[in-house]
Amino acid sequence: MDIVLYALTALLYGGLAVAGWRAHRHTAVEPALAGVPAGMAPVEPRSKSAGMGGATRALLFIALLVHGVLLHTTIFPQNAMIFGFAFALSAMFWLGAGIYWIESFFFPLDGLRLLVLPLACVASLMPLVFGGVRVLSYSAAPMFKLHFLIANIAYGLFAIAALHAILMLLLERRLQRMRGSALRHADNSGWLSSWLDALPPLLTLEKLLFRLIGAGFVLLTLTLVSGIAFNEQLVDRALRFDHKTVFAFLSWLMFGALLTARRISGWRGRAALRWVLASFVALLLAYVGSRFVFEVLLHRAVV
Repeated sequence: MDIVLYALTALLYGGLAVAGWRAHRHTAVEPALAGVPAGMAPVEPRSKSAGMGGATRALLFIALLVHGVLLHTTIFPQNAMIFGFAFALSAMFWLGAGIYWIESFFFPLDGLRLLVLPLACVASLMPLVFGGVRVLSYSAAPMFKLHFLIANIAYGLFAIAALHAILMLLLERRLQRMRGSALRHADNSGWLSSWLDALPPLLTLEKLLFRLIGAGFVLLTLTLVSGIAFNEQLVDRALRFDHKTVFAFLSWLMFGALLTARRISGWRGRAALRWVLASFVALLLAYVGSRFVFEVLLHRAVV
């Protein structure tokens, strides 16, 4: 049964990703075939040309349901729990795709879809290659389940925020090149231009980005608090100063500093976007990276 869910999940994500990329390549090539530079071709309003269609949205919803069932059956088999870095990545991009699906009702974000779905497709298959470890002693504890749920939602929010930041960096770089170019249409052609044109304006993306980071920061704070409470309940010690704890608090401090600078001085631009990506990398190293090192490189089972 699990292998059917794996195949169906990958097929749905992969099919939607391929269809999306082909549609955007067709959009970029079509003006050139007509003898008109892509940058000079008339375009429809973004709300009509870049929105996700009803059929695509329905198929993505089905993909999310199948992926969710897959995660539940593979992480919680027969009242036990199996988890590892591959499962963490799969859950992260499942939540990221779900957050994108909700966002798509309010904003035309086809450019983001073309990043999220291929990553979700690959991540959903990773547990087949890298199995996790069995967690028996405390998987049924209510505090642990709460901590696990909050942590994964926070990871999903920050994952989609990191993809927002990548798209914003690409879009800002393209706008800078267009302003400094004598031939504006030279930087406004091809599939990359079509892809970036499927995005909302930078200011809208920026507003979405900091909303995601704000919500993720609240959940990350709750994750750390619930983790401390659960650790004290489990081993009578609130904190364990290992690599996971250090990187988790480092990412929390980095995201907190970003939000504080944004509120006080309105920090924005490339430096802020790069800070977002650096903070997300620190968060990845807190659990996914450390689990990868132990499970794959050192072949040690840790929980």
